[in-house]
Amino acid sequence: MALKLEVLFREISGEKRLAGVHSPDVEIGEIVYDSRNVSSCRVGVLFACARGSRVDGHDFAASAIDSGAVALLAERELSFDDAGSKGVPQIIVPDVRAAMGEAASVLYGRPSDKLTMIGLTGTNGKTTTAYITRSIIRASGRVCGMLGTVVYDDCSSEEAASRTTPEGPDIQRSLCSMVRNGATCCVMEASSHGLAQGRLEGCSFDRVAFGNLTFEHLEYHGDMENYFAAKRLLFSNHVKRDWAAVINADDDYGVRLLAEYSGSAFGFSIRREPERGLYCCVGVRTSIEGTELDVTYPDGESQSIRSPLIGFHNAQNVMEAIALADSLSIPRDVIHKGILECRRVPGRLERYALARGAAAFVDYAHSPDGLEKVLSTLSALKTGRLWVLWGAGGDRTAAKRPLAGAVMARLADRVIITTDNPRSERPADIASQVESGVISSGEGIPCEIILDRGEAIRSALDRAESGDVVLVAGKGPENYIEYADSRVPFSDTGIVLEWIEERGLWGDQT
Repeated sequence: MALKLEVLFREISGEKRLAGVHSPDVEIGEIVYDSRNVSSCRVGVLFACARGSRVDGHDFAASAIDSGAVALLAERELSFDDAGSKGVPQIIVPDVRAAMGEAASVLYGRPSDKLTMIGLTGTNGKTTTAYITRSIIRASGRVCGMLGTVVYDDCSSEEAASRTTPEGPDIQRSLCSMVRNGATCCVMEASSHGLAQGRLEGCSFDRVAFGNLTFEHLEYHGDMENYFAAKRLLFSNHVKRDWAAVINADDDYGVRLLAEYSGSAFGFSIRREPERGLYCCVGVRTSIEGTELDVTYPDGESQSIRSPLIGFHNAQNVMEAIALADSLSIPRDVIHKGILECRRVPGRLERYALARGAAAFVDYAHSPDGLEKVLSTLSALKTGRLWVLWGAGGDRTAAKRPLAGAVMARLADRVIITTDNPRSERPADIASQVESGVISSGEGIPCEIILDRGEAIRSALDRAESGDVVLVAGKGPENYIEYADSRVPFSDTGIVLEWIEERGLWGDQT
């Protein structure tokens, strides 16, 4: 598909102007924000000069034009020494990153208008809730795509996700593919970074959900109020006319959203008594085999729901998915069927049974709150010791490191501090900050630092005895360790499976 540049220009909202060489015949068939990808496109390319934290796309405009771009989307008018070769039309806007998402939506035929769009935001649980929700929608017979932390699924194929919320043109391209592949629904995780940077411009949602807000990403947002303001953008800026919201009534920030959007919102809770307009879980029973919930719907109907996902914290994710599905008028027996069929979420309490009676779990928990939920769950299920292996990411909120250390000291029996994604920081420095929280907690539990993550996992598994549980936390489904200038292939699950295979210690997997 292609559009005349003038048509695309008219459809972009807000402040804008045309500059550069005016050519009414220029057609746009693709929007690209990385100049290295321009030459691979066979149709007219609009190069978006997006500014990032490290590079400014305006600096690569000339290279993009040399590679074949026929127009620019920029925040300032650009001039070039060689006007003959670089005289192209330019659309000037205040914010390229936001405008390129909207422009891509126009170019791809506004695909979010053709789908039932479900947007999930919050600190923890988005991915699990997305998988459960997709499973329910599929159980209802609908074709449903997904964009999130683990995979991008366009209903034809799945590819590993590079970030929770992609850049605007990538989102719109994926939504267009979903429509082309017969999808009627899309479940999308909306990160605070994606919302704040305008990556969701051009997307409008039928249902939006808020799970929780905990201490995270403050290296970017500065404080919790700014973090909350970014999450709130999903509700204020990206909803359709007849939208509805599902909000965690047990979260303080959720209570604020419920008050603000009372006319469009349903609450869900795993702590409160049943009341009008509230989806309530009035009983939770969890075991190594899964979780059973006693659910009361806003109309008073009750239902016992079984989920193969382990842990009390997953009750919140299940309740969020139930409320979303019920608001879409999916039959309640189908909701239960979809929950039962969602057996495993990559990197979310993935269980590996060891023949000698121990068990290993791989989980994405990377915040103090996430660690607390997962460790509390496993502590209730173990019959021996609870080992936890974790490391904080570099160039992220440093204040959470001793907090996470204190959580591990309080809830685990053995702590191994290791390397996660150190980025530009020294792994030893990060580990020392985590260790300070373990020590200052006063719990006095054994704690050691093993910076080599593979060695750390093998060491914990070697020492686990019958009844012990080993939690390998922080990376979940990630398949790399990120340093300042490189990504080294690495998989927690891969190391666990290698260790089991080498020692012939397979147990009964669930």
